[in-house]
Amino acid sequence: MLRPPLARRACTALVPALVAVGALAGCTTAADPAPGPTPGASVAASTPSPTEPLLTAGPDTGSAVGRLVEGFPTDLVTVPADAEVLVSSAQPPDAAGLREISLNLRSAQDAAALLDGVRATVLAAGFAETTGTAAEPGLAAQAAFSRSEGQEIVIVGVLDRDGVRTLTLGGRVRTGS
Repeated sequence: MLRPPLARRACTALVPALVAVGALAGCTTAADPAPGPTPGASVAASTPSPTEPLLTAGPDTGSAVGRLVEGFPTDLVTVPADAEVLVSSAQPPDAAGLREISLNLRSAQDAAALLDGVRATVLAAGFAETTGTAAEPGLAAQAAFSRSEGQEIVIVGVLDRDGVRTLTLGGRVRTGS
């Protein structure tokens, strides 16, 4: 009779032994003490410390909720009489004299009338409307304007939802103030 190779015989004998050891390792007796705290051990409470200094600057004076912020260029962008200003901002001019502006308002006017109102004042201020500005999906109207060889821009979008229009305007403009 041929005997199996030595490695195969060793594995055959080793497997039942490992199963038995594993099964016995999970067994405990009632005399086993329950794990508990180590005598003399204490837990030290740690107090977290910030890795960066906390902000201490005052409130942002370049934006306002429910009204036009001081410094908003109303000579360039007029707000319709029936409109509710949601939020506005006008950042201080940068080194080139350009000011970042934004305006969100709500109105019952139709989208075309809202856009025409902005268009009239922006064009009168010397901006040119960019051609081929199709409204983004979901917007009822959209337009973009520029002047100063593209250094100044104004972009307008109007959302029409549930009988109310929301106008969003953003841009970079040079103002007299």
